[in-house]
Amino acid sequence: MPRGIRACLATALVLALSACTGAESSGSGPSPDPSPPIPSTISIDAPGAGTVAGQVPLPQGTFPYAVNETGTIVGHFQDANNVLHGFIRSPEGIMVAFDAPGAGIGAFQGTQGFAINALGEVVGRSYDAGYVQHGMLRASDGTITTFDVPGAGTGADQGTLATNIDTAGAIAGTYLDGNDVVHTFLRAPDGVLTPVDAPGAGTGAFQGTAVCGVDCLNSQGAMVGVYTDANNVNHAFLRASDGTLTTFDAPGAGAGAGQGTFAIGINLAGVIEGLYLDSNNVYHGFVRAADGTMTVIDVPSAGTGPSLGTLPSSINSLGAITGNYLDANNVTHGFQRDQYGTITTFDVPAAGTASDRGTTPASNNDSNVITGWYTDASGLYHGFLRTE
Repeated sequence: MPRGIRACLATALVLALSACTGAESSGSGPSPDPSPPIPSTISIDAPGAGTVAGQVPLPQGTFPYAVNETGTIVGHFQDANNVLHGFIRSPEGIMVAFDAPGAGIGAFQGTQGFAINALGEVVGRSYDAGYVQHGMLRASDGTITTFDVPGAGTGADQGTLATNIDTAGAIAGTYLDGNDVVHTFLRAPDGVLTPVDAPGAGTGAFQGTAVCGVDCLNSQGAMVGVYTDANNVNHAFLRASDGTLTTFDAPGAGAGAGQGTFAIGINLAGVIEGLYLDSNNVYHGFVRAADGTMTVIDVPSAGTGPSLGTLPSSINSLGAITGNYLDANNVTHGFQRDQYGTITTFDVPAAGTASDRGTTPASNNDSNVITGWYTDASGLYHGFLRTE
């Protein structure tokens, strides 16, 4: 599968009770607060999460994906039988597991939560007993509805995946058709579905158009994502609320198969964050202002070899960006770039320090609360919550 589509779909897969201190800072922007609070980090382990390290193809453990403005977190966990379950965690720390109706109960089947809006409405997907994907909406009262986009395939790993929900209840996501071509959809609050395909998107298997997850749909109806062309090169797209679609590439993005530009999030001001893979297969982050001006984001300690570098994952309404970077030893670390351009790096204290271990932030909110997951020294996955 091309790396671009895989990156966005893996938002779905794809991604300690002591103080967490920033490892380093860089950037030229001034800090508005000379004495910022000391961040703290706690681990999040869902009751019932499996404890086998290194499980494939999907690992056991706890995976928070998104945090809303109230501090409520949504994600999924994989149990000891490798069944997936969604969970929602209140600001007080109360965790509730949920399963979509019709979700399978076999290994690597079940329910995943991917995004949550300010009202506590959750979207995600379920895998049925045939490994077909279905879009999922969990209302704030806990009622769960599943849906399928017309044209979605009905074979294993085909179907519908919901990845974003705005404050009005509009949902964005992707679907794989019967030929494994990827398409994006927008579902209005009344259930009306609109397909979205970027011009230039390929029509081969695992090519096409994919909206990424968590905050790729803002409350004004603007959407961002990535499309993979016929040569398997990735390009970013912006779909305005009126349906106008603009494509763009980051300067320095590679033009080989699997390389290119990925838009990962957009805030209310129209600021887009994302990443690109250069011609040497190194990752770099970027932030794109509403006027189209682009700034590269490279964490100073990020590795410069193939498959290493800086990978932003989320942007809040103030313009603060969180994500992860891989160092020269392939260890993953978290970072936050504030709206002034200052970068702070951090590690969950219990995160492993060997290759393929470390800290992976997934989402941040306007209070600079960050959630995501980390891999401990044994390779087991745990969620985390970082607060200021």
